[in-house]
Amino acid sequence: MEEFYRGFAQRARDLAEKADPFTRRRLLDLAKRYDLKINGSSYARIPPPRATPPTALFSGSAEA
Repeated sequence: MEEFYRGFAQRARDLAEKADPFTRRRLLDLAKRYDLKINGSSYARIPPPRATPPTALFSGSAEA
């Protein structure tokens, strides 16, 4: 299983070399998660935090 994750991490890094900045960052984060799985870290099992909308969207009157 370790070789499986190691191969996916390397593939993500290879793709990141040719990707735009946003995609590059996502691919490198993905590779890092695979590396954590290889090392047996419990952090690898924690899902990434969800993006929350800015509080400015919720300010103001609640009346429609």
